[in-house]
Amino acid sequence: MKFLKPIITIFLLAIFAISCSSDDGTDGVDGQAGAPEATATANVIYSAWLTAPVAAVESVDGTSGMSTSLVAPELTEDILSKGTVLVYVSFGSGSFSLPYTSTAGGFVNTITAISSLKKIKLFRFRHDQAATVNIPTSLSWRYILIPGGVAAATSKTTKLDYSKMSYQEVCAHFNIQQ
Repeated sequence: MKFLKPIITIFLLAIFAISCSSDDGTDGVDGQAGAPEATATANVIYSAWLTAPVAAVESVDGTSGMSTSLVAPELTEDILSKGTVLVYVSFGSGSFSLPYTSTAGGFVNTITAISSLKKIKLFRFRHDQAATVNIPTSLSWRYILIPGGVAAATSKTTKLDYSKMSYQEVCAHFNIQQ
């Protein structure tokens, strides 16, 4: 009987460990529900598809373009300094990661994301700097925030570069509903 007690204890601990999952609990703090506009999967935070406000002319580092911003309340200093911020644009032909370069408006231009505390600025500029190309309010945007503590490797030697993965690959990797 003396041998049986430690074996039963180990057995019960093993069952307890197996029955717990990373999905147990809530996304919020101290048992409160997480923000309704974002969902977390394995500590990864992603927004719903969003529309951005009307863009305005702005100059960033001497480059003239159009800008607007997305509110990202989950974007913290910790994520900015240690994590990864991915931003996607969606329109008729699919979903694309930023920076996104095209010839929309007849000129080569790029839309890029500039992340700061609780905000993601969307900035579009023409490569020839002759004028600006608007950021239509009809475009949809989604951000994915990957905290620095999330493992970035599928094995101990292979690191993933999320910025080189397609939107579909990132969603599949983190089990994010597209």
